[in-house]
Amino acid sequence: MSPSHPYMANSAEGSRNALLEAVGVSDPDELFRQIPADHRSDDAIVPSAGIRSEFELRRMLEDRLRGVASTDSHVSFLGGGYWKHHIPALCDEIAARPEISTSVWGTPSSDHGRNQAWFEFTSQVGALVDLEFVGLPVYSWGCAAGHALRMAARLTGRSVVVIPAGLDRERRLVIETYCGYRELDGSLSIREVALDPATGTVSLAALADVLDDAVAAVYVETPNSWGVIEADIARIIDAAHAVGAEAIVGVDPISLGVMASPASFGADIVVGSLQPLGIPLNAGGGVGGFIASRDEERYARQFPTLQVSIAPTIREGERAFGMTLFGQSSYGARELGNDWTGNSVYLWAVRAAIYLALLGPQGMRELATTVVGNARRAAALIAEVPGVSVRYADGIFKEFIVDFSNTGLSVARINAALFARGILGGHDLSGTGEGLEGCALYCVTEVTSESDVRRLITALEEVVAS
Repeated sequence: MSPSHPYMANSAEGSRNALLEAVGVSDPDELFRQIPADHRSDDAIVPSAGIRSEFELRRMLEDRLRGVASTDSHVSFLGGGYWKHHIPALCDEIAARPEISTSVWGTPSSDHGRNQAWFEFTSQVGALVDLEFVGLPVYSWGCAAGHALRMAARLTGRSVVVIPAGLDRERRLVIETYCGYRELDGSLSIREVALDPATGTVSLAALADVLDDAVAAVYVETPNSWGVIEADIARIIDAAHAVGAEAIVGVDPISLGVMASPASFGADIVVGSLQPLGIPLNAGGGVGGFIASRDEERYARQFPTLQVSIAPTIREGERAFGMTLFGQSSYGARELGNDWTGNSVYLWAVRAAIYLALLGPQGMRELATTVVGNARRAAALIAEVPGVSVRYADGIFKEFIVDFSNTGLSVARINAALFARGILGGHDLSGTGEGLEGCALYCVTEVTSESDVRRLITALEEVVAS
């Protein structure tokens, strides 16, 4: 008889036998024979004995989660969708309060404070992106983009979407998942539009070649996945509208502290990441994505997310919050909803609301100005290292491509040498696209100090010269 596991109640012999009897099998292996052998776990994995000490378990888990390095233990220049920004202590303090952290669903009275926090979140994001209709967040930026593309397909009745080449690989994969397979009803096909290698932005000539009356939406990002600001965003939006397509733009919300919202250029739907707005990096990143549109019924009817509205009650001077268009979400209609969404990121909405309230418009301007200034100064210094160059340096926000191809060293080797010196170098872009061999994506934010950059420069000079 195998011993029961202290953290798995059903591993007790009596419970195990009851389960097997209920499903009509004598051995659990019978349940897994339908899974191909190459899809199963490695038989060489040796399970460890159950840890019966809570202290030992905690230490083991913390050691594994911490790993050998983190953005706290090392100077970090990593970005690519998960960025290290300063998080005010009040974000942690308020979000950790039990009335916030435990409030998912409850009675109308217990939900009032939560609904108000959610309403404030949607109002603040709407003000930031200059659009009136904002849903509660979805799982990630990629999910937000995927939902928006499907919204556009339902609006237009078309089934082709256009996205830029060079899109972040993770977002690209998520978008592909949302577009589905041709064998499935409602699937969308993807066309890529090339980037101009001279500018690092969408080629308008290439865009014209992929647009026709089958296109439901054009999706672009500014800053894009290479950190470059799309200078021709207005012309891209106009080109989409000229063929009857929806214009969807992805943004880093921090950039809107100094940049005009794509909505001011006519964007129909704006999506982006919540992670920069007071959300910590958790084992790769706390994530969340927002979707915003104009306050028009044709758009509102296509949202898959929950919407929180405020309205007067029958009592003079009293207001209440309620869920609008609940029936078109997966909460109200399950698989018949517009799309499937979940609530695992609703606490991030509260954190984002706290963050935006703390900074306010002036704070967001100062933050964005600091970020772009730090990034461009760092890029200029890195470009002075022998054999190293920076692409599109005059058009970046907080990320930029560093080209090491003339050093004779691979990015992997350079990053390993930087790591030995306590520095996390940029993401290796080698093999991710044409002309990116020997390149890395570096990120600089408001928490990157001048001494951090000087330390990087010294390390790069040593590595390149060795």
